[in-house]
Amino acid sequence: MIWIKLLLYISLIFVLNIIVSFLLRYSFRIKKEKRSFFSYNHVNEVHQKIDWAFRITFMIILIVVNIMVIIEDYPIQIYIYTSLLYFVIECMVRGFFEYKYSQNPKQSIVTISDGIILSIGLLIVFNYLIDYLG
Repeated sequence: MIWIKLLLYISLIFVLNIIVSFLLRYSFRIKKEKRSFFSYNHVNEVHQKIDWAFRITFMIILIVVNIMVIIEDYPIQIYIYTSLLYFVIECMVRGFFEYKYSQNPKQSIVTISDGIILSIGLLIVFNYLIDYLG
């Protein structure tokens, strides 16, 4: 039963994200940018350098958090919240660079709203899993 509820929550989050993105694009007349799925999609070289520095720094932080969780017996929530923080910061940095340096600065509205909806949704799903498995 938990997997059905979990699948329902995740589906609801993605449907909500699609609806909000559509409404924002329609109301602000934002053209949809074509991005490849597994590409980094950097706005410019400065964004690329900051993004890679951030990724490397966060990999080191996640290694330390893994050691804390596995060896030092800290709760798993630290790892989950650290990963969520990475996602939020990455969305905010992308939104900032889209706003400041992109050809279509309105795209940052959709990027930031996607990040907020997905991070709140993931936080709800993670808390549900932690409470259930708990």
